Amino acid sequence: MQYIERSDPSRFADFTDFSDLLLRLYRLSHEQSIDAFQDSALELIKPLLPFDSSMWGTATMTPVGVDIHTIHLYRTSQEMLDAYEPLKQHDLAATEITRHRHATGGFHSPVAFEDPEMRDFMTRFGHENLFISATTDTSTNFLHWISLFRAKRDAHCEAEERQLLDQLRPHLMQALALNRTAHLDRLEPATVGMPRGLAIADLRGFLYHTDPHFEALLRAEWHGWRNGALPAALLERFLGGEERVVGRTLVVRRHVAHRLMFLRARRRCRADELTPRETTIAKMIAQGATHKEIAQQLGRAPATVRNHIQAIYAKLEVGNIAGLIAELRLAE
Repeated sequence: MQYIERSDPSRFADFTDFSDLLLRLYRLSHEQSIDAFQDSALELIKPLLPFDSSMWGTATMTPVGVDIHTIHLYRTSQEMLDAYEPLKQHDLAATEITRHRHATGGFHSPVAFEDPEMRDFMTRFGHENLFISATTDTSTNFLHWISLFRAKRDAHCEAEERQLLDQLRPHLMQALALNRTAHLDRLEPATVGMPRGLAIADLRGFLYHTDPHFEALLRAEWHGWRNGALPAALLERFLGGEERVVGRTLVVRRHVAHRLMFLRARRRCRADELTPRETTIAKMIAQGATHKEIAQQLGRAPATVRNHIQAIYAKLEVGNIAGLIAELRLAE
């Protein structure tokens, strides 16, 4: 097994080509959708660092192997991932790489893996030679990694190629982070309501991106909370199926895509005290409907709707439609 623990200072064969590659990579991170970016990034580096298939994701290294959080498969199948699961404790390449904070390795499967079932697996799925490049938090064993596989047995991983991948790794990870935050920005267009805190987490609650406002809101709600993972109480409610969590001081919404949670948080406001029925009526009032029109549309008695309207104005602490609209906007 051959690997390097940190970025090698040796220059790429053509610095101009390498710089152009990075510029194109970061351009892709802004231009491509979250669905397409990782494939596009892999296609971009493939002419300089040939490979046949790839895995790109995050995981926690456990005593029984890699516990995957997020995964992107390039030119390979879920069947491969399913077949890997019972063998992962024999993945000596992953074990070797994750001993270091930053490492890039090249492995020849017939030599690198002692377990015969693991060697058979690598041959079956075209992993005769592989690169692994990872950044690992050694305090939590959480890692961001990318693996590149070669199907030909004689297509060995050369030292210059390992160096190139080691130089590319931080840029690939940063471009992925930028692509995800761009997706989050598109989900949360500018509004006239309260400022939003934005974050990205995986379905285990590990945070990949937070802005300062999101962090401040969570610390106000959960004293002693530290960035790194969502508070357990918040994650539990999301895993229970809630898409909107109203706390004592904040409201957090989530949108799930690609095994990630895209999160938006804001301070709690008076409009959050309204019941679902009151919210519906308040929005109809804001659109100019009279209490009789609302009663007709909802199939309720006008007197009942009037009572709802009185409760709405009291909860919002306003005395006219302009004030009602202003309060509703805070909750948008």
